Amino acid sequence: MKLLITRPLPQAVIEAARATFDVEVRESTAPMEAAELRRALANFDVVLPTLGDVFSADVFTDVAQLRAKMLANFGVGFTHIDIDAAKAAGIQVSNTPGAVTDATADIAMTLMLMSARRAGEGDRLVRSGAWEGWHPTQMLGLHLSGKHVGILGMGRIGEAIARRCHFGFGMQVSYFNRSAKTVDFEATQVGSLIALAQQVDVLVVAVPGGATRHLVNAEVLAVMQPHAHLINIARGEIVEEAALIAALQAGQIAGAGLDVYEFEPKVPEALKQMETVTLLPHLGTATLEVRTSMGMMAVENAVAYAVGKPVPNPV
Repeated sequence: MKLLITRPLPQAVIEAARATFDVEVRESTAPMEAAELRRALANFDVVLPTLGDVFSADVFTDVAQLRAKMLANFGVGFTHIDIDAAKAAGIQVSNTPGAVTDATADIAMTLMLMSARRAGEGDRLVRSGAWEGWHPTQMLGLHLSGKHVGILGMGRIGEAIARRCHFGFGMQVSYFNRSAKTVDFEATQVGSLIALAQQVDVLVVAVPGGATRHLVNAEVLAVMQPHAHLINIARGEIVEEAALIAALQAGQIAGAGLDVYEFEPKVPEALKQMETVTLLPHLGTATLEVRTSMGMMAVENAVAYAVGKPVPNPV
């Protein structure tokens, strides 16, 4: 069987795939373009795509003879794949849950600390040569220990973030989720996102891919406390970027930490110019160990399909 890996991956992953497949690795790090998407479905038995490789409904219908029978997605999120259209075309889709949990939770904590303690602003001050030395009221931020954190989306990643907040920083944990969660630490389910946003010092967006676009909008931001911070490590489109910019400019909230963006990789100039915003280049799973683990999981899904066994992580 022929397998297309749509982006360069750790060498260990490629070698693992070659043990079962005739592998072609696309060398570009950019998302596949329209013609490449259609070639992938026409010329390969299995495709290992990732974020930005947009397999929309028309991509499936445009290919007269589909050779591909599986999309073994590299990543837990799969909003770039039209799942219904794939199934209608007889193509199975899998993803890589679990492998990304701890690394993504760590980035959430990184952003929480950077935003609350004004770390990005401080780094820029030192690098500029304008720092004049320590004094008692310099760059006073928000002390996270003992504060109230709100988790929007209490799945694997949300729970991992909540666990770090509770055990690492003694924070009070509340969450908004479709169902109640049973965890081994104190966490309170709140009945609405508005109610959650009203009461917390930090609101962390951790809902899975496919969640409602603009779930965090002007209405949500308006009820947050003036000293509160918004953190997004989920998907960019979940936060209404224009509303966030307006809220920050108006001082409705104290700051934001973002690892994802609504129109990624485009980042509004307004966000870049604000000292109250911490910006990361989608680093959620960016460690060699985690990316290798993700790749191995994607390959395991593909191999299971190839040998006729149940796919471990079907979507």
